[in-house]
Amino acid sequence: MSPPITITPQDALSKNSLGVFGVAFLVLAAVAPLTGIVVIAAIGIAIGNGGGMVASFLAVTVVLLLFGTGYARMSAELVSAGGFYAFVLRGLGRPAALGTGLVAMIGYNFFVAGAVGTIGFFAQTVIAQLTGVDLHWYLWAIISVIAAFAFSRKGIGFSAKVLGISLVCEVLILVIFDFAVLFTHGLDMAAFNPQIIFSGAAGIGFLFAGNAFVGVEATGLFSEEARDPKRTIPRATFVAIGFIGAFAAFTTWAIISATGVPEAQETALGHLEAGDLVFSLSNTYLGAPLTTVMMVLLLVSLFAALMALHNSATRYIFSLSRAGLLPRSLSRTRPNGVPERASIVQFIFAAAVAGIFAVVGLDPITSLVPSMTGFGTLGIITLQLLAALAIVVHFRRTRDPRYFSTVIAPGLGLLGLAVIVVLAIINFPVLAGSDAPLIGALPLLLLAALAGGLVWALHLRRKRPEVYEGLNDDLERFEEANTGSTQSPEIPLPTT
Repeated sequence: MSPPITITPQDALSKNSLGVFGVAFLVLAAVAPLTGIVVIAAIGIAIGNGGGMVASFLAVTVVLLLFGTGYARMSAELVSAGGFYAFVLRGLGRPAALGTGLVAMIGYNFFVAGAVGTIGFFAQTVIAQLTGVDLHWYLWAIISVIAAFAFSRKGIGFSAKVLGISLVCEVLILVIFDFAVLFTHGLDMAAFNPQIIFSGAAGIGFLFAGNAFVGVEATGLFSEEARDPKRTIPRATFVAIGFIGAFAAFTTWAIISATGVPEAQETALGHLEAGDLVFSLSNTYLGAPLTTVMMVLLLVSLFAALMALHNSATRYIFSLSRAGLLPRSLSRTRPNGVPERASIVQFIFAAAVAGIFAVVGLDPITSLVPSMTGFGTLGIITLQLLAALAIVVHFRRTRDPRYFSTVIAPGLGLLGLAVIVVLAIINFPVLAGSDAPLIGALPLLLLAALAGGLVWALHLRRKRPEVYEGLNDDLERFEEANTGSTQSPEIPLPTT
């Protein structure tokens, strides 16, 4: 039996700070709808299946809603800031959980490094275009990091409000564009013609549609800070998946209708290098003033995404350090529940990675951004796949009678996620925007992380048995502390 770990105020996140929409705002801000449309959807149209991207978004939405069914069931039983690490710990055991923890650490931290480069590049470009002030992209990146850190110190409730305002603004400008297209000449039903859906590189389109949802899975990371988390987290998960799926599909439908469905791919290819497909259409349908507003809101969207992804990455660092897997000092929190030390470490890492690219003079949008966000995307969808497997295994082990929501739906979601992961690995040079051998080898880091988890587990079992043996118990203790339960857990955890 492992020695008990006391949850002190210095190790506790802020309780009862987030409702359904607060959690949804946090994860939707990480998805960054405006950025997803301006960047990801436009690339998917150009090099994927053109006008078929609408169906690609709808297909991925179905896959994630199926996954979300099991995710919601698991969230109703498990309250932990450990996210998918906690899911895999409960479902697949400690060695698999340690590998998952490493994948999460690498994936989210690399993604934040890419987000730092993204906001730096677009801040330099947009601000220079609008004001004439042209500063180096890394300076804008550091300014953004400092501002995001200052905002995050004010607490998760404050972050949710800021991100909520940002989300409403960036969604509103795209909705105005959507209806401008609708009222001008309508939306073209040819987008749902099977010949259009499976035209071009349909697999690439499906992959980029999945990429647009990265971040939506992070609802469980905020369960310890949510009000009534066993109800809030499942509802927020469905709200987030349903919203981004419907919104991305509808807006993409407006874009390809504006270009003409048969011509959508060729038109998008013509704008690919400049990345201005959406802005060019906005000039036509909304005019120059609102297009300028859209460009400013793109910066707001990128800043919100940086904050939200940072919050997710920080909570993985916090959770793993609290369990004794990382230095315990990183689990210390401010009086308002902010994991400040984990936040500092995370931002230093992201800024340092971006700084390396800046020092050697590499262009962020062609090197830093695609490589880091591409690898981060692969890492996060791999986490989703591992979590889906853990959910199915957990509920079969406990013989849960709700067969559809614990086996059929999450099992189908598991198959869909497996397809996306395979597509991401096969097409990783496309996802990462580079065919350089070093970039192409990045997926091997995930295999190394999973193998490293097994080695880590063996090391802990031999050298730090009190930490290894206590992982399951600690998960239950923290869950009881956050739900107020004083009863012993009814569902056994795997003992591997």
